[in-house]
Amino acid sequence: MKILKSSVIAGFIAGIMLLTGAVAEENKPKSSVLIINAKIFDGQNENVASGMSLLVEGNKITKIAKSILSPKGAMVIDAKGKTLIPGLIDAHWHTYYANAPASTLVTGDMSEVAIIGFLGAEETLMRGFTSIRDVGGNPFAVKKFTDSGEHPGPRMYISGPPMSQTSGHFDFRGKNAVPTNSTDPLTYWERNGLILTADGVPDVIKRTREILRMGATQIKISCGGGVSSAYDPLDVQQYTYEEMKAIVEVAKTWNTYVAAHVFTDKSIRTALKAGVMSIEHGMLIKEEKTLEMMKEKGAWLSIQPLLDDEDRLHFDNPQSTQKWIETTSGTDRVYKMAKAMGVKMAFGTDALFDPASAAKQGKMLAKLKRWFTPYEALKMATHDNAQLLKMCGPRDPYPRELGVLKEGAYADMILVDGDPLKDLDLVADPDKNFVMIMKDGKVYKNKTQ
Repeated sequence: MKILKSSVIAGFIAGIMLLTGAVAEENKPKSSVLIINAKIFDGQNENVASGMSLLVEGNKITKIAKSILSPKGAMVIDAKGKTLIPGLIDAHWHTYYANAPASTLVTGDMSEVAIIGFLGAEETLMRGFTSIRDVGGNPFAVKKFTDSGEHPGPRMYISGPPMSQTSGHFDFRGKNAVPTNSTDPLTYWERNGLILTADGVPDVIKRTREILRMGATQIKISCGGGVSSAYDPLDVQQYTYEEMKAIVEVAKTWNTYVAAHVFTDKSIRTALKAGVMSIEHGMLIKEEKTLEMMKEKGAWLSIQPLLDDEDRLHFDNPQSTQKWIETTSGTDRVYKMAKAMGVKMAFGTDALFDPASAAKQGKMLAKLKRWFTPYEALKMATHDNAQLLKMCGPRDPYPRELGVLKEGAYADMILVDGDPLKDLDLVADPDKNFVMIMKDGKVYKNKTQ
């Protein structure tokens, strides 16, 4: 009886301590940052407000006004007329693939890939990209560290391992790895969640559920041929309609959506019919009815400004080089068609297997000036991209607004030395032109003094 009473008392005391701790934490003053004398582009409206102040408390924006009284102990940053914009968003990024050379996938292991991605996350943030949609890989551990603030990096919406059919874009097995037996084990990279192959309705249902179980915010599949893959011509459709539909239906049961790597009209229309809501790439679209169908269904065209220019990707096989030339020859056409038709477009970079290419993230954004005004490009890379990210509904790990500077939104922002709404090229050199970078209310770079 005494033991019981002691345990009850101990439990009561522990409860009081927890409650007291919770109250103390609630009453604990939040860190504050006050930015004054700034021009503010809110990510949504073309008009820039000058001489503005913005207050950050904790990880959110709490006030935007001409004049704000500085809270006690706040860090005060004088923008001196520089332009404050929302943190940039890359809607087609690969935390692992972007920085790891292709040779790593042949000779390396998961530890090497993870370390490269972990270090690359900080570089991504320091280029001003405070959020990314990772559409292929397994950087859940990187996200864990960046979300906790233990390591610098962007917010991450992770698709988990991208999935394709046998002979599809994500089938990176060796030339002589097929035919397979049903009892064969998964490949090394499949076991580690870097890629995944699945065939037939029962198998794709199972694998989609496994990916969601890993913590994916959306699903990424391949519905057509790819450039970097060796065994799939660009014109082929990957996955049957029934397989695509099954994947979409599983994603819907988790209240999220499917993004699809795909280039050609026929394959895109099949994917849209099955319910895919984000078309990744699409540079080989030639028929207006494809874009009309996309607009009708409210799907996104997540296309990248990839051209056969000085920033082209390089491959160690002639097949991929030829496919690169073919796909990028359609980039200009599709941007113009989609803009004229009012299709929802997202900005991404799709840097692959080359740290030097990954470092050009801002330069890729600046290339949008070929088709868009600086305002349209910046709105796409902030507010618009955020709308695409938020399509994952309750799977969203970041419930506040992203991609905007408004009261109540996450405090993700960049102070630019100059006006990027007049000169978009400023974003191409973040080392020089981004004098302050903040994510989640924490200042990671400050050269305003």
